[in-house]
Amino acid sequence: MTVGIVCETAAHTMAVGRRLAGLLRAGDVLLIEGELGVGKTTFVAGLAEGLGVEEPITSPTFILMRTYEGLMPLTHADVYRVETLAEIEDLDLTEAAREGVLAVEWGNAIEQWMPASHLEVRLELTGGEQRTVHLIPRGPGWEKRPLEEVAV
Repeated sequence: MTVGIVCETAAHTMAVGRRLAGLLRAGDVLLIEGELGVGKTTFVAGLAEGLGVEEPITSPTFILMRTYEGLMPLTHADVYRVETLAEIEDLDLTEAAREGVLAVEWGNAIEQWMPASHLEVRLELTGGEQRTVHLIPRGPGWEKRPLEEVAV
């Protein structure tokens, strides 16, 4: 079941990520989509905070991938500039997800190479600072998690 959460501020978007972190397990993959500037990295910063990561989260656009240590590892990837299958294979995103959580910005571009079971997180500007965060479970394992509890 898709869950839509209206966020009035960036802090609210972070809070949604923080609450979602409590439902995550090692091996989970999140594909995060939305226009430039919609708050994808802000959402991941909330996830990181919820996973006990103490480092500041920055967009990995130019380095493509960064792993943070917390309660479990969080690998944050940005595939906006990835153009070939070889580049995706070089990142070895599947391996990165084994021990912890993998959050991929612009994930829709590589969905075909990701596990069938993942959570699609779609952020959409709905006016002014307001955005809606859509949590869309894909594949087995996600439909039984109480995603509606993430709404704050």
